Amino acid sequence: MIAIKKVIPYIKDFFRRADMLLFTLCFSCSIVSLYAIYLATKGMQAGGVIISPTKCVIVQILSIVLGVIAFVFFTVIDADILGDQWRWLCVINVALMIALVIFGSEGESGSRSWIRFAGISVQPSEVVKVLYIVISAKQMTYLREHKDINSFLSVAQIAGHFVLVFAMIVVVGDDLGSGTIILAIFLMMFFAAGIRLYWFAIGFAGVAAVIPILWNYFLKDYQKKRLIAPYDKTIDPDGWGITWQTTQSRYSLMAGRMTGAGADHRPTVFTGKHTDFVFACIGENFGMIGCVLVAIVLTVIIIRCVYIGLHAGRMYDMLICIGVAGALAFQTFINIGMCIGITPVIGITLPFFSYGGSSMVTLFAAVGLVSGVKYKPKPEHFSMLF
Repeated sequence: MIAIKKVIPYIKDFFRRADMLLFTLCFSCSIVSLYAIYLATKGMQAGGVIISPTKCVIVQILSIVLGVIAFVFFTVIDADILGDQWRWLCVINVALMIALVIFGSEGESGSRSWIRFAGISVQPSEVVKVLYIVISAKQMTYLREHKDINSFLSVAQIAGHFVLVFAMIVVVGDDLGSGTIILAIFLMMFFAAGIRLYWFAIGFAGVAAVIPILWNYFLKDYQKKRLIAPYDKTIDPDGWGITWQTTQSRYSLMAGRMTGAGADHRPTVFTGKHTDFVFACIGENFGMIGCVLVAIVLTVIIIRCVYIGLHAGRMYDMLICIGVAGALAFQTFINIGMCIGITPVIGITLPFFSYGGSSMVTLFAAVGLVSGVKYKPKPEHFSMLF
């Protein structure tokens, strides 16, 4: 009893200083995901084996519990401690990619981006994304405070870091989806750090020059087809090949109409409906109203991350928040775009709704970093305009 009384003040302090609005929004999404995943996996098979909806829900519950723990941990721990250990974070990122080369196995998307052991599947790229945000925030802050961040050498260092991580994920990890999220994080943080626009113009010109090399020598045939399928209907005119999942997703969304298909409707069943295409399941069962609500809540989460960043008072903290917001915004846009057929199918989950332990835990950890920015005391010289 005495021990509990000693802990209560710390608990009260946590609820007072942490961003409980951000946590409530994210946690609410994850709870809705349980019902959506249960509906999506009813009657689903993988490799000829019937998937148990109950088992998927239990796994998702465990992931949410671990995610909540990660949120609390990364809220309480000072992000400066993580930033000061940037060398070890780099080592962890490289070690994860090496482990993927040795122990990696294919996921539903066909990419060799998973490590499986004892019945547990881990996607290293999800961890790499969070660590990349912390390392980049530390790097950009140092260059802004101690160097000229717009000098050629500084920009080359930042771009070089991005290229190395991007290459590790896309080439070594065979994960184009996570690679594009890294690109979105890089661009958002690059802009927020105060990089001049002419560097963006030079960068886009360089990318345009490199694209043919990437296309011809690094991207695999199935990746090329997925990238151009939404815009070239001759790739899969009948919708039964590379765009089969998107076709089924659109059928699901159309069946939901405004308020959901109803109990008498025979639901569509296709691989990935509980992961990358869970938005289609939401649309089928909750209609357009459910889809709009999901989009609104995720948008509020993103805006909240940006708001906390703008009120942080320090460049390092602001960059972390912008990086997390950029990742969430890009994931949301691309995933919903995949489901309605306007963006390529590149294996990107819908934040806090899709089935997947790695995604759920790392997302909670990421927003925990944002909550941690609000948790820490503001610097004495705090004088932001926002």
